[in-house]
Amino acid sequence: MLELLSGFVAELRTAGVPVSMGEHVDAAHALSVIDLGDRDAMRLGLRAALVKRSDYQAAFDRTFALYFATRRTPDEIATTQTASAPESPETSTTPSERSASGSEMVQQIADAIASGNLRDQREMASLAVDRFAGIEAGRPVGAAYYLYRTMRQLRIDEVEAQLRSGHEVLSPLEQRIADEVVTDQLAQFREFVEGEIMEQLIEDRGVAEMVAASRTSMLEDIDVMQANRDELERLERALVPLSRKMAARLAQKRRRRRRGPLDMRRTMRESLSTGGVPIDVRFRPPHPTKPELVILADMSGSVASFARFTLLLVHALNNEFSKVRSFVFVDGVDEVTQFFDEDDPTVAADRIVSEANMIAADGHSDYGLAFTHFAARYLDALSPRATLLVLGDARSNYHPACADTFDALTRKVRRTYWLNPEPQSYWESGDSVLSQYATYCDDVFECRTLRQLEAFVMGLK
Repeated sequence: MLELLSGFVAELRTAGVPVSMGEHVDAAHALSVIDLGDRDAMRLGLRAALVKRSDYQAAFDRTFALYFATRRTPDEIATTQTASAPESPETSTTPSERSASGSEMVQQIADAIASGNLRDQREMASLAVDRFAGIEAGRPVGAAYYLYRTMRQLRIDEVEAQLRSGHEVLSPLEQRIADEVVTDQLAQFREFVEGEIMEQLIEDRGVAEMVAASRTSMLEDIDVMQANRDELERLERALVPLSRKMAARLAQKRRRRRRGPLDMRRTMRESLSTGGVPIDVRFRPPHPTKPELVILADMSGSVASFARFTLLLVHALNNEFSKVRSFVFVDGVDEVTQFFDEDDPTVAADRIVSEANMIAADGHSDYGLAFTHFAARYLDALSPRATLLVLGDARSNYHPACADTFDALTRKVRRTYWLNPEPQSYWESGDSVLSQYATYCDDVFECRTLRQLEAFVMGLK
């Protein structure tokens, strides 16, 4: 069990759930006082020990279902394989008999769900998987295929119709409540079917292979440039709660600054008692300052999705910075700070795409030309207190880099950072000119996920 727990904790870390050594030890102690035959008690106990944020609960539950699936004995496996083997012509049933058997199964499933008997539901789910899934040993097919195949042949719509058949005389409110109950009951039965499929696949392929096949990225680890439409929508919805957490942490971080500048007068006064030796160094009270940001974001091609999220997040944290000015470019440059006066930041992001004047020549990325236009029109945006933040992949379509112009911009600000959404191994390939700009930056970061973006913003000074 301890070896299984170690593998479980290692997989949680791989999936992005932070588990410390102390939490691992707490989980091991929890198993010593939990009935190992009670899976629900095990799940709740391990979750209490290992999961500290609700964001990680889904990853925990998915991994737990694989590592602590109900294992069947060899005799049970042999019985299942015998029951699911093809029937000989002498013992095969007629179509009418098979149809009647299917109708009986529909009725039995409906009765088990209506009675709320979870044991009967699990047994019916196991029977349905053995009969309809057709799981073949060694076949590299995912659980989703077998689940779809089983639910389709199970005639679950007939089960639903039977469960709803007694609701016609209810009031509209009672009808709605009853329908929601049926929906929840069917969802639970579907989970039983899926669980049975996963258990059989684990028996065939092993835990490690099934865990690797079913592993999904956590929201904060999704690569923005490769995200599909649904993932992009989830990322946008996550920005608001993420910005609130980050704002609270930034404010707390500033309050914890213990030392201000050296107070020479108080230090010399204290040194009089030690013969003029400044043993006790005194400092002035800290006055935490908020950083001033100037953002230059490439909005061309696939890089635009990364720039969009960064702009949304930074402006959601607007109160944590003394000033934020945002500029977007392709081969021309335009200021878009005013768009973020909108109550809905996503509306502001949409307006940037449709209204900002980012094109000055052929509409292809040209960092050198964009920096030249910025220096000519918006040089007043830069100050010795500002931090210049450039967002882009530095792919300039083989146009001149104009690195000297970028150098002039960086000399006007306190710090310069470059966030590149491409993997670091791609930075010096093709038409990338990042190396010519990196010389004048304080640092260059690979920033492809919300987790990396959060880490960078939290480190801003």
